[in-house]
Amino acid sequence: MTDFAELLRVLSEKRVSFILVGGVAAVAHGSARFTQDVDVVYQRSSENIDRLVESLREHQPYLRGAPPGLPFQFDAQTVLRGMNFTLTTRLGDLDLFGEIVGGGSYEDLIEHTFSLNAFGIRCCCLDIETLIRVKRAAGRPKDLEAIAELEALLQDRLGESDRGD
Repeated sequence: MTDFAELLRVLSEKRVSFILVGGVAAVAHGSARFTQDVDVVYQRSSENIDRLVESLREHQPYLRGAPPGLPFQFDAQTVLRGMNFTLTTRLGDLDLFGEIVGGGSYEDLIEHTFSLNAFGIRCCCLDIETLIRVKRAAGRPKDLEAIAELEALLQDRLGESDRGD
């Protein structure tokens, strides 16, 4: 089981620059869907990658779905040479994206975020319009299912603002 609060805390404590995307972002917008992991787009500067690696070091990050014993070292060189990582840690599952389809990199996405307090941690979260766009671009069945709910949530918000609520 993923400890969402603790994963966000360890990233935040080391001042890792990241944006919540995926299921956790959908829940932040009011989705009732269940998610089992934390999905983030992380800034790919060398300083941020160093902070990211340090934040996860003691939590034993390993490639999710890889055979046990497969050599894998989660360090700055690995992250610099890679881009996206689906990890399992002692705190649960964490998906790290250097960029996402339909949205791009951290720098491309940061202007499409808002700040929220999740589990007592200040985080950047993808706005609902951009979340819908990237889910549509990903085109996975589970994303397509989530889009209808997110669009309904967006319409509810737009309707409330039209009424002056």
